[in-house]
Amino acid sequence: MQLLKTWQSNQRYREVLAVCLPLVMGMSAVTVMEFTDRVFLSNYSLEAISAASPASGMAFVFLILFGGVGNYCGVFIAQYWGAGRPGRIGAVLWQGIYFTIMSGVVLLLVALFLAEPIFTLAGHAPEIRKLEILYFTILCSGGVFYVADQTFSSFFSGRGLTRPVMIVNIIGMLINIPLDYALIYGWWIFPELGIAGAGIATISSSCSICMIFCLLIFSNSHELRFKVRTRRTFEPDLFKRLLRFGIPGSMQLCIDVMAFVLFIMLVGRLGVSELAATNIALSISSIAFMPSYGTSQGVGILVGQALGRKQPLQARFATLSAAHLLLLYIIAVDLVFICFPQSIVHIFVPDGAAMEEWAPVFDKAVTIMRIMACYLLLDALYMVFAGVLKGAGDTRYLMLCLLTAALFCFLLPLYIGIEFFGMGVYYAWGCVLNFVLSLFLFTGTRYWRGKWETMSVIRADGRD
Repeated sequence: MQLLKTWQSNQRYREVLAVCLPLVMGMSAVTVMEFTDRVFLSNYSLEAISAASPASGMAFVFLILFGGVGNYCGVFIAQYWGAGRPGRIGAVLWQGIYFTIMSGVVLLLVALFLAEPIFTLAGHAPEIRKLEILYFTILCSGGVFYVADQTFSSFFSGRGLTRPVMIVNIIGMLINIPLDYALIYGWWIFPELGIAGAGIATISSSCSICMIFCLLIFSNSHELRFKVRTRRTFEPDLFKRLLRFGIPGSMQLCIDVMAFVLFIMLVGRLGVSELAATNIALSISSIAFMPSYGTSQGVGILVGQALGRKQPLQARFATLSAAHLLLLYIIAVDLVFICFPQSIVHIFVPDGAAMEEWAPVFDKAVTIMRIMACYLLLDALYMVFAGVLKGAGDTRYLMLCLLTAALFCFLLPLYIGIEFFGMGVYYAWGCVLNFVLSLFLFTGTRYWRGKWETMSVIRADGRD
């Protein structure tokens, strides 16, 4: 009874909702953009939808590698904010800007020199490979805007002000969707560009988001409080700490995404229908993944602020409150995936399509969605625990556990099963379940042991 009273007096549902809900809605706007992009491409051609997920997934590996570091500025800002040191926020922001500029140069080189070797190695059909190279090149060439968006959004989210991030992302969605349609199909003054149009629309939306953030951040009021214009000196020590904690943190998601990209490429060896069904299922799953990711970011912010205030118990209360709310959402989504998968998959079938061509894709996608319901539940819990560890600065452990699980619990069993034993697409999705279960166990164990409660990314002596 005493434990229940303690929880009732310390539960933080309202604070969690205030921070996480706008992030979830902002991520949902990103999800809607990606979802409509896939629907447009699936109605454009089977080759376009088959090429979209491998190409965008591989591009996202590089984007998140750099964008994750920019986004990790939010953990520094959260801990400085919690410690009552707002004057350091401008300095953190500018270290992220310098990193963004460097990232843009590297991403352009990746687009110019790595696109063809990567997708030649994948071994997909020539007509799909050509589209993959084109889409990947466009996304990486404009990747600097994605990294900038992540860096600028951390200025608000690190202080728990997630509503501006939500609004800007929604504006980006409203720009992207009509432009996506116009450039894919050719509408009004716009040419028909197919998958290239989808890439150009994504970059244009990201550039618009970046410009809006700049207008919001570099104001006189923010300069007065956070020194967003005058604290632009390059600080080697702060920059090194951003890389020290940010790179392993970004590698956590990067390895995760890379594992799924390799998963898609291996599934592509099974056949076009298996690849298309998997791409459709993954596009649908993003509806659930992005809210989980948004909640994970929100948990990281609340944990960072609590540790900045030297109140680790409040971080635990926030974590449990976030887990309860996220699980309610995931259970509702899982019920839809289990009971009504046919209705959802049907959205991806073009009007007037030949059913003999789409029937194998449709049947496989329906079965995969039911398997995916288990995956989403475990993934939600893993994302909450990962958010705690990132908010505390325990990013090296996250990187190592992701690398271990991806290699030994996912990719090796997947490769051996497909290449040596001729296993099919349902076995491949069984490997996905094994992967996310191992991540849940790794991060859950680390969380309950509590080492993260004594960690920090900022200097405790206040001399930085």
